Amino acid sequence: MTDTAIHPAPERSEPRTDRDDRYPFARVEAAWRQQWAERRTYATDRAEGRGEPFYALEMFPYPSGDLHWGHVRNYTIGDVAARYQVMKGRQVLHPMGWDAFGLPAENAAIQNNVHPAEWTQRNIARMRDQFSRMAFSYDWSKEINTASPEYYRWTQWIFLQLYNAGLAYKKNAAVNWCPSCETALANEQVVAGACERCETPVTKKMLSQWYFAITKYADRLLDGHAALDWPEDIITMQKNWIGRSTGAEVRFRLDGSDEDIPVFTTRPDTLFGVTYMVLAPEHPLVDQLVKGKPQAKQVAEFRERLARQTEIERTSTEAPKEGIELDAYAINPVNNQAVPIWIANYVLLEYGTGAVMAVPAHDQRDYEFAQQYGLPILDVIQPPQDTSEDPTGQGRRNIEAIDAMEAAYIGPGTMVNSGEFTGMPSEEFKRVIAEWLEERGKGRATVNYRLRDWLLSRQRYWGAPIPILYCPSCGEVPVPEDQLPVELPTDIEFTGKGESPLASSPTFTTAPCPKCNGTAKRDTDTMDTFVDSSWYFLRYPNANDSGEPWTRRAVNKWLPVDQYIGGREHATMHLIYARFLTMALHDLELVSIEEPFQKLFNQGIIYKGGKKLSKRHNAIPPDATCDRYGVDTARIHVLFLAPPAESAEWSEETIEGTWRFLNRIWRHVNATAHRYAPDWESKVNDAASDADKSVRRKVHQTVQRVTEDMERLHYNTSISAMMEMVNELYQNGEKCSDAAWSEAADRLIRMLAPFAPYMGEELWAKLGHEEEVYFAAWPSFDPALTVADEIEVVFQVNGKVRDRAQVPADISREALEALARENEKVKAGLGDLSVKKVIVVPGKLVNLVVGK
Repeated sequence: MTDTAIHPAPERSEPRTDRDDRYPFARVEAAWRQQWAERRTYATDRAEGRGEPFYALEMFPYPSGDLHWGHVRNYTIGDVAARYQVMKGRQVLHPMGWDAFGLPAENAAIQNNVHPAEWTQRNIARMRDQFSRMAFSYDWSKEINTASPEYYRWTQWIFLQLYNAGLAYKKNAAVNWCPSCETALANEQVVAGACERCETPVTKKMLSQWYFAITKYADRLLDGHAALDWPEDIITMQKNWIGRSTGAEVRFRLDGSDEDIPVFTTRPDTLFGVTYMVLAPEHPLVDQLVKGKPQAKQVAEFRERLARQTEIERTSTEAPKEGIELDAYAINPVNNQAVPIWIANYVLLEYGTGAVMAVPAHDQRDYEFAQQYGLPILDVIQPPQDTSEDPTGQGRRNIEAIDAMEAAYIGPGTMVNSGEFTGMPSEEFKRVIAEWLEERGKGRATVNYRLRDWLLSRQRYWGAPIPILYCPSCGEVPVPEDQLPVELPTDIEFTGKGESPLASSPTFTTAPCPKCNGTAKRDTDTMDTFVDSSWYFLRYPNANDSGEPWTRRAVNKWLPVDQYIGGREHATMHLIYARFLTMALHDLELVSIEEPFQKLFNQGIIYKGGKKLSKRHNAIPPDATCDRYGVDTARIHVLFLAPPAESAEWSEETIEGTWRFLNRIWRHVNATAHRYAPDWESKVNDAASDADKSVRRKVHQTVQRVTEDMERLHYNTSISAMMEMVNELYQNGEKCSDAAWSEAADRLIRMLAPFAPYMGEELWAKLGHEEEVYFAAWPSFDPALTVADEIEVVFQVNGKVRDRAQVPADISREALEALARENEKVKAGLGDLSVKKVIVVPGKLVNLVVGK
C-alpha cells in the first residue's frame, strides 16, 4: 500500500496459439467478457430466488495501480469459492470495491504533483480492468470506493453514532513527530525510527487525539471467538493482542507524599519480593520526581533516545536493559518497606499502568535489570521439592545462594520471606493477598488488558474528515447528520510539512456552529483508514442507496459474511476493528448481527527468490503471463503452486505444464463435441463395456474428490484430480460409448468452469447449452461407481518392490498373501531364504520379511 506511481502496462508477449488445435484464448476471452456484460451474468439479482443467500467476500485492495500475483492468488481463491456456491444453487453476493484512502496517494501528490483523487481514480480504472480480465465474478453494480463522498458520508455518520454513545472521545496522546517535516507521522510512516520522507529521527509529541473505546469490548471480542469458524492461529493472535490478564492492582504510596502509584501485576504472590519500582520514562509522574534535580537532563536525553525506538525494540528479550534511578522511593503496602524508583527502557506507558513492581527473583526482565545495576534480589517463592510439581522445569535451587542464580524462578511453590504468609502455597497466596489488599484499601483483584483504545486521528489529508466542530461559545459540537458528508477541500497545497493539510484550507477550517450559528473551527484531522474498512461489508448489499448506509432487511438476508478471504497480516487490526464496530452497532440497535465474518480463510504468501511479492518492491503484474498463456492458464497455475493456505514460491517454469493440461482438454472436447448426447443420463447406466466402466469410475471418483476438496478450498488437489481424469479420457475416451463420454465431458466442464471460466463457458456452449455454465448445477456422483472392481497392489520382499498385480478390490488378506507367495518374481527374490513375517496392508501391498 505504498506505491506512488502507476505501473506501466507490461509489454505483450506473443500468445501461445501457434497451432490450429490449441486453445484460442484471446478470441474466447474477448467473446465471453462481452457475453457476461450483456447478459449481466454476475449481477446478484440475476440469481434472485435461486436458493439460500451466500455472501462471498475477499478483502478489498488498496488501489495501487496494478495487480500482482499475490493479489491474483487471493482473488482467484475467492472467485472459485463463489462460483462453486452458485453451482450448488446458492444466491451469491460477490462484490468488490476499493480501500482507497491512505498515505500512498498523499505521497504521490507530494512527489508527482497530482491530486490524490486523480491518482486514485486512475489506479482504480487500471485495476478494475485487470479484475475483469481475470474473469473474477464480481457484481460491479455493488462497487464501492471508500474515498468517495457517497461512502465516507456514512463513515462520518458511524463516527457520530459512536460519539453520541460515548464510544468516541478525545484526549491528549503521544504521537510520532518529525522535527524536519514539522508533522505528526502514522506508525507506518516511521521506518527504523526515522521519517520515511526525510529520514530524520522521529520523536514523540503530545497532541489531542480521537479514540474509539474498543477496550470496553475486550471480553466480548474474546468470548465471540467460540462461535467463529476461523483458523486457530488467527484466534490465538487476537487473544494475545487483546491480552487478558488476571491479577491485582496494588497501590504503592509515593514516599513523603499522599499520592499513590497504582501497579497492575499478574503475580501478587511475589509482593514481598519487590526490591525496586520501575516507571515508564513517559510516565507523567517522572517530570514531578526529577524537577529541579540533576537527573532531569539525563532523563530528557533518555526519553528522546527511546522515542526513536519501536515498542518491539524496547520490549525485546534481546535488548539490553537500561535505566536511571530517580532519587525517589515508593512504599510497599505489604511490609511498608521503601524501594527505590527507577525508569527503564523495558517498561511502556501503554501497558498496564506504566508502573512495574520489580521482583528480580521471579521475573526475568527484572532479574536482568537488577544484575545490570547491582540491585537486591529477594527470593519469596521456594520451588517444590518434588520437581514434577514444577511446570517451569527449573527444579529446586538453593535459596541461600541467590547471587548464584542464572535466571529468575517463575513457577509456583511455597512462600518464603513473606511474613505471616510464609509456608503458604503460592497459588493460594495469590487469592489471599488480593483479599488482604482490598480489605485495607491498598489494592484489589482485577483484570487487565494489553489492548488499548483505538487511536483514530491522522494528521493527513487523504482520509475521512472527523465531523466535529469547536465553537468558542458551545465547545465541542458534532456536525449534524443532515450536513454530512463533511467533504475534503480541494484548495490544498501538499508539502509534507507542518500540521494536517486540512488546516491550510481557508474554505474548510471554519463553519457556522450548528447550535449558536457563530463561527466555529473544524477538526482538521482525518480518520484512520481502518475505520473505512471496518464496515464496508455492510455497505455492499445497499451500495447504491443514498438514503441510508444499509437496510435491516439486507443485513438480515446477507450478513454475516459466509466466507471471508484475505491475508493473516490483518489478524490484529482490521479483523479486530471490524468485529468491534459490528458489536458496537449491534448494541446501538443499528444491525442485528454481532460478528461480521462467520468463516475466515487466510491464503498463503507468494514469494519470489525468497522475498515476499509486494507492491513496494518486487510486484509482478499478471498481464504478460495472461498475454502469452491466457487467463485460464494463469488462474489454474497460481492455484496449483501449493495448497492455498500455504506459502508458495513463484515460478514461470512450471506454467507450460498447466498450459498443456488445458490444451489437452480443449483438443479432446472440441474435437469430439459432436459425440455429446443431450439425453446421456437416460442411457449411461446401460453402458457396460470395460472402457465405459473405467471412464465412469474415474469420472465419479473425480467428482467425489473435487467436491470434497472444494468444500475445504484445497484447490491444488482438485486440479490434480481433474488432470488424472483427463488422462483417463485420453486412454479410454475413444473406446467408450457416446453416453459415457457425454457424462465425462459434462462433469469435467462443470468442475473445470470455476477454475477456468473462459474455457468452461466456451466448451459448455459447444455442447449445445444456451445458459452459462456459471449457473449449471455442481455435478453429483454415485458412491457405488467410485469403488474400483480391481485395484493394484505391490508385492515386496524385505521392503523392496518385486512386482505389481491387479487384484479384485474385495480380495481377502489370506488370498492376497497367497498370490504374493505364488508370484514368480517374489519367488526369485526369496531365493533360499525363509519367510519370517508377512505384512499385509489391504488394498495396498504385501511385504514378505525373510531371513536365513
